[in-house]
Amino acid sequence: MSELIIPGIITSVVAFFTVFVVTPFLIKALEKRKMTVKDFNKPGEIMVVRPGGPALIAGILAAEFTLYAFLQMNEILAVIATTSMAFVVGMIDDRKVMGGWFKPIALAVSAVPIILFGAYDSNLSFPIFGDAVIPALYLAVVIVMIPITGNTINSIDVLNGVASGFMTIASFALTISLVIVQNYEVALISLPLGFVSLAFYRYHKVPSKIFPGDSGALTLGAMYGAIAIVGGVEIIAAIALLPAVINSFLFLSSMKRIVEHRQIKAKPVTHTDDFKLKATTEKDAPVTLVRLILGDKPLSEKQVGYEIFKLAIFSGILAVISAFLTVIKF
Repeated sequence: MSELIIPGIITSVVAFFTVFVVTPFLIKALEKRKMTVKDFNKPGEIMVVRPGGPALIAGILAAEFTLYAFLQMNEILAVIATTSMAFVVGMIDDRKVMGGWFKPIALAVSAVPIILFGAYDSNLSFPIFGDAVIPALYLAVVIVMIPITGNTINSIDVLNGVASGFMTIASFALTISLVIVQNYEVALISLPLGFVSLAFYRYHKVPSKIFPGDSGALTLGAMYGAIAIVGGVEIIAAIALLPAVINSFLFLSSMKRIVEHRQIKAKPVTHTDDFKLKATTEKDAPVTLVRLILGDKPLSEKQVGYEIFKLAIFSGILAVISAFLTVIKF
């Protein structure tokens, strides 16, 4: 493991500073091209540039190719390919609002490189209960997981800083879990995800200077799913992602169909006179995690974000405990 420390430090530095340096230039470029959207949770006509996906993918690719120079692993190439394809899917959706089924199907195709590179184990590892051997069925798990994680992060990207902050917490929890299960090489592959998310949070936090857009959210979510698969920690990864998974489940169960957030007329959240967020009373509005958080009383955007981060930290701790339970032999 000691020989992996230097590659880990170098790739982490590359990931963080690539996004940290590139994002301001991307903000200026997007401003010049007038690629902005209204921040609906701010009073007045506050416009924010979008998308931030190019900065995120730049940091991820720079870090992962640097890591590949140290470790020539198919798992790295599989993560790079799947993440890059998800980025393209997001860029298409950023430029033109596609139908509700476009992203799930396109992200399913993005999972194919993991299969082609053979960067997976057909066993599902469950804490306490051990492994479930499902060779044929596991291929379906691979195809389904990338759309789930991609769209899950996309669905929670509703407030300033939430998607990037949430991914920072979840991905570092995933990295720690990979170390606990002694999958050190994949833990190194996972490190850049946390550091690009952290660097982007600097510009995405309240008040946002840039939004990740679909290209950013899908890139982060797809990479997270790909790492979970190549690292054989799918269940642990799902536990770390629980708040976002619950948000997606609530949204889909209330809408009863796959639909783009931008196509929803009845919004789950409205504003008070002092522009705090409060849960809507509209019956047709979807149920979301933010709406549940606001069920007790109105909160500021920053306060809601912190509540989500608390849930993310709690789920991350559960994921780490689950990793310990996975390696303990009862």
